[in-house]
Amino acid sequence: MKIDLNLLPLFMAVVEEHSFRAAADRLGVTRSAVSQGMRKLEDALGAALVLRTTRSVNLTEAGERLRDALSRPIADIGTALDEVASASAPHGLLRVAVTSIAEQFLSGPFIAAFVEAYPGVTIDVTVTDDEFDIVAAGFDAGVRLGEVIEQDMVAVPLTGEQREMAVAAPAYLAARGTPLHPRDLAQHRCIGWRPAFSVAPYRWAFAENGIPFDMAVEPQITTNDLHFMIRSALSGAGITFALEENFRPFIESGELVPLLGDFLPPFSGFFLYFPQRRNLAPKMRALIEHVRNFRHAR
Repeated sequence: MKIDLNLLPLFMAVVEEHSFRAAADRLGVTRSAVSQGMRKLEDALGAALVLRTTRSVNLTEAGERLRDALSRPIADIGTALDEVASASAPHGLLRVAVTSIAEQFLSGPFIAAFVEAYPGVTIDVTVTDDEFDIVAAGFDAGVRLGEVIEQDMVAVPLTGEQREMAVAAPAYLAARGTPLHPRDLAQHRCIGWRPAFSVAPYRWAFAENGIPFDMAVEPQITTNDLHFMIRSALSGAGITFALEENFRPFIESGELVPLLGDFLPPFSGFFLYFPQRRNLAPKMRALIEHVRNFRHAR
């Protein structure tokens, strides 16, 4: 393999400075020269070495191998370059950050089929509702609602349209009555959700005559755990609010009753997102392909 060895100090400058701009200043070249040099090196290897967003630069697994190789004797470097370029089969650790409300779309059949198809990939799924830069935190990808994904990310649809729904147990409705309009919720006991103890409860979103609005329902019960919400609602503790998909088995069994359906329009669903499209690692290409195939098969 022919690699321009002058690109290796450029790569190490990016690694050590954690920034294309700082690497350019250190080498006395333009930021564009650093960007073009990195692209040339990655294209020659056929592997992404860094994940770059407007906020951070982080090494891929291939980048980590090359960084480690450059600290070895020079005789090992050619071998290391060949290893990086030839690692075409999906393998290695794949770290994915998933918002809690999307966890059910990845767990179960989706993840079982993925590990069966790609035995060389180890997948680590972190379920979290914290908002952070997935690249800086060392994740390969994330799953969130499309409306909250940063514009510099590439997004692949994981689900179709989703809809939120208010539900309650028949026993609760028999005792307290059925709300006919979202404003009636002020007279009801509600079970709310919040992503963290320091954050206000999630506002329930509705629409009337095509005009969206939301309500702070002042829940009597608040939690950051979806399963706690559902168990509480099943026990007749009050009305709760989440994705319709979460409630579907209980609605079909009659254990929960859907409410206010005329005020709950569908919205864009969940997406797998990641920071770049060029020279994706085989493990990421495998995950993206699996997302597309799984969605079309549903």
